[in-house]
Amino acid sequence: MVKQRERVEQLPTYIQGKSIPGAIKLSSNENPYPPLESVAQVVRDQAGSIQLYPDMGAVAIRARIAERFEVRPEEVAVGAGSVEVANQLISAAAGEGDEVVFAWRSFEAYPILVQIAGATPVAVPLTADDRHDLPAMAAAITERTRLVLVCNPNNPTGAGVSTAELDEFMKAVPSDVLVVVDEAYVHFNNDPESADGIDFFRRYENVAVLHTFSKAYGLAGLRIGYAIAREQVADNLRKVAVPFGVSALAQQAAIASLDAEAELDERVQVLVAERARMTEELRRLGWPVLDSLGNFVWIRTGERTSEIDVALRESAVIARAYGTDGIRISVGSPEMNDRFLAAIAPVAPISAD
Repeated sequence: MVKQRERVEQLPTYIQGKSIPGAIKLSSNENPYPPLESVAQVVRDQAGSIQLYPDMGAVAIRARIAERFEVRPEEVAVGAGSVEVANQLISAAAGEGDEVVFAWRSFEAYPILVQIAGATPVAVPLTADDRHDLPAMAAAITERTRLVLVCNPNNPTGAGVSTAELDEFMKAVPSDVLVVVDEAYVHFNNDPESADGIDFFRRYENVAVLHTFSKAYGLAGLRIGYAIAREQVADNLRKVAVPFGVSALAQQAAIASLDAEAELDERVQVLVAERARMTEELRRLGWPVLDSLGNFVWIRTGERTSEIDVALRESAVIARAYGTDGIRISVGSPEMNDRFLAAIAPVAPISAD
């Protein structure tokens, strides 16, 4: 047998949201609507030159992102989705003997990416109401800590981090530790008290921000995300990135999406309204659902998680079950959401106690 890294052999496999023929899929936080015609046309036009390598420097899309957020192109790095950019951030900052701090439960890829880099994941439990415990995360920082991940809104719980909370946290973080504010779901975040990652990037030298085109923009299948970070950090992200990792189709579709933000925001508002409707209906049925700031809702189902997941599947509804923690349900179209609500209505709810 050939030799392989023992640490890799022991890694859990990242599990994609399941899809079953004939069932509605509410397990991957995907945008349920097809691409805008203006974006789809750009992809069709670009398809005629797929025999050519993409621009490895992603100059045009980086310039457009920089213009959108009033930063310098040198402060923008791209990758195949925000998860790949998160991998760049971790790989550039941490290695053997280093630590990366994050909340748990949060994005499933975090501990996997940290271990791939050879570093040690430090998972800090969420609060009782499924929010980041920032004081505990600050206390978990040691001399070995190289990076902290703050998922806002948090996936899968939907809870946000306020400006005041993140400000207090930043005061406790050493200036040489990079804090990454992962805002994959920022477009659905309508809480005026929520921390704004770009604002924190402007105010703190050790903050980087992660965004993606997969969710609100609906480009999940093309794979493009980006980080906004200080030039030294962004340069290092480009050094550890996979060469030619972002296709020309993705780069051009992202530019077209930024040009069509107003039209895309109309879809976002529909999803936010549907999120509110799902939350209200679940509460009416007796489920203890917290407010969510993402394009999903979260139910802490504990030991009944598997039972409830099976019941939904029997009604041809696929959600995302997390061990014995809970179930995350993506917000789909109104028709898809009606199917989910009809499927869960006969299930006895979890007690709020």
